[in-house]
Amino acid sequence: MSRVGHLPVEIPEKIEVTVEDNVVTIKGPKGELSQEINEHLDISLEDNTITINRSTNSRDDKCVHGLSRSLVINMIEGVINGFEKKLELNGVGYRVQKQGSNLELKVGYSHPVVIEPAEGIELNVEGNDKIIVSGIDKQKVGETAANIRAVRPPEPYNGKGIKYIDEHISRKEGKTG
Repeated sequence: MSRVGHLPVEIPEKIEVTVEDNVVTIKGPKGELSQEINEHLDISLEDNTITINRSTNSRDDKCVHGLSRSLVINMIEGVINGFEKKLELNGVGYRVQKQGSNLELKVGYSHPVVIEPAEGIELNVEGNDKIIVSGIDKQKVGETAANIRAVRPPEPYNGKGIKYIDEHISRKEGKTG
């Protein structure tokens, strides 16, 4: 039983929500997002609240019930405030530059790595070692940040690489001998 899925979602004043054929579209001050919800779930819009109910108690329907509610809440949060992830480069000579809307990473390879943002994603640079990925779609922001981190993941011996600002790297000792 999904405890999260049964809770109603409050719609703030600035938000416009439409539901058509299990596609939820949310418009807000920062943009517009739409998400297709499982056809076994019933979405009802009443008096500034969205409720999601499931028609059957099958295992698959129970699995997507809470997920669907979380997706709707994330869409509302995204069109109001947006999401952002911050990354940091650690290493001698590691730096990042912004070229138009793209990022150019110099992280120890023989060539610079160019990252192009997905649609709706904005990449910003603070100094020459911090990257801010921002947008209204939580999934795209997280995926873009993960792709940037995957260019040079942090290694445990020296701590060099690209990491999230709040990420802790467990350090290992080198060989003794």
